[in-house]
Amino acid sequence: MGRKGIKKMQVSQMISAKKTAGVFMGGLGSGNRWQSGKHTTSYMRRLDIRRIQHDGLLVPGNVFRWCWSRNGEQVASINIRVAEDALFLNYRCRSDGGDWEDMSFPVALDWTACHMGGRRVWFRCPGCGRRVAILYGGKTFACRHCHNLAYDSQRESPEWRAQSRALKIRARLGWENEHGSKPKGMHWRTFERLKRKQELFAATSIMMLAERLRIVPKGC
Repeated sequence: MGRKGIKKMQVSQMISAKKTAGVFMGGLGSGNRWQSGKHTTSYMRRLDIRRIQHDGLLVPGNVFRWCWSRNGEQVASINIRVAEDALFLNYRCRSDGGDWEDMSFPVALDWTACHMGGRRVWFRCPGCGRRVAILYGGKTFACRHCHNLAYDSQRESPEWRAQSRALKIRARLGWENEHGSKPKGMHWRTFERLKRKQELFAATSIMMLAERLRIVPKGC
């Protein structure tokens, strides 16, 4: 199928995607229902074109199965055929415990030049045409904007985001609590910078939590 044929099919998919946005959340046989508010990206199954390229699978004519696992057990899979300028996705899905439905459609690929040479590959979202690295499925695979998804960090409260950043720095420093020594081999300038950032995030988290809970320090 040439570019014109793929583009025509994608226009049809974009119309269908907008009509059935609420059905996307069913997952590949999961039967989950749409709930009020945004789900997060971790709620959906990810199809990352960077992983496919990194694994050496992006060869025209190649056919392979892409699987998702949970706790070491396969929970879903799709069959993928690689064309020159598209991936053809084939899988079965169902919503709310209904009948299984066969799905088959192309997702166009786009390439951009890298600064250091070579090319980087992207999906063209079937729902909106955006250039994206990850699609989320769904009855139909589409970008997070079409699925109305938020990142996990966007669902965190401000104080927890600050605390998460402090925890990440402590993990990098190898600290088990808020205070520790400089890791072996780390430059002092780097250590001092990370230490200040960790103290700032930890203090910010405590202040935000106290403000939200309306805790007033003694003597005020």
